[in-house]
Amino acid sequence: MSLNFEELDHAETPYGELILRKRRALSLGGVEIYEVKLDGEFLMSSLVKDSEVALAERGLAALGDSEASAAGLDVVVGGLGLGYTAAAALDHPAVSSMLVVEALAEVIDWHERKLVPMGPQLVADARCRLRRGDFFERARDVDQGFDDEQPGRRFDAVLLDIDHSPTGLLHNSHADFYLPDGLRRLKIHLKPGGVFALWSAEPPEATFTKTLREAFDSVDAHAVEFMNPLLDCVDVNSIYVCH
Repeated sequence: MSLNFEELDHAETPYGELILRKRRALSLGGVEIYEVKLDGEFLMSSLVKDSEVALAERGLAALGDSEASAAGLDVVVGGLGLGYTAAAALDHPAVSSMLVVEALAEVIDWHERKLVPMGPQLVADARCRLRRGDFFERARDVDQGFDDEQPGRRFDAVLLDIDHSPTGLLHNSHADFYLPDGLRRLKIHLKPGGVFALWSAEPPEATFTKTLREAFDSVDAHAVEFMNPLLDCVDVNSIYVCH
C-alpha cells in the first residue's frame, strides 16, 4: 500500500459497502485526510468538518445559561461518523453525559481501535458512551427511548447528523422521522426547554423549516459557509435548531 494512501477498513453493511481510508493530500501540503465512502458514494472527510462542529456548538449554545446547564447537560448524538460532532459536544463545559447512537458497529469499532483521530478522545472520556442502535427506531419508541439502560430517559439536547439532508436519505426507513408526526415523537425525548439540532448538507430549506415549525415552538435555520478544499470552493451546509 502506498504511503500516500491506505484503506483502513472495509465492510459490507445493510446500507452498502463501507470503506474507511486515509490518504496524504500532496496538493494540500501533505496533510493526512480520513475519508468514508458508503455504497460507492463519498460520505465524509476529516478535511471538511466545520458544519459538523457547528452542529454541536449551535445546538448547545441554544440552551443558554439555563438551570439545566448549571446542573449538567445530558446529550444524545445521532450518528458517530468521524466523531467531530461528539468531540465538539464534549468540549462544552456544561455537558455531563453524552450518548452516541450509531447504527453501524464498524464505525464504533474505528473509534475503539483508535483508527480515526477523534477515537482516543471519545473513548477516554468517561462522559461519553458509544452505543450501537438505529437512531430512528429509538426516536419512534416513546417508552424505551434512546438509552437502553434507562428506559424513558429524557435529554437536554439531541444532535442529529445521519442523512445527507431531510430529503437525501441513507435509507428509506428514515423518511417518516422528517414529517411532523415523527418530529413530535422526537420532542417527547427532550426535557422541558430542550433543543433538537439537525445537520444538513444542503442550504436551509424553507419547506422543511415550515415542517419543523409544525412540531416545535421555535425554529432557527442557520447557513454554515466554509471553504471546501476538496472542491476548491465555498460550500454551504445548514444547521436547524429547534426548541
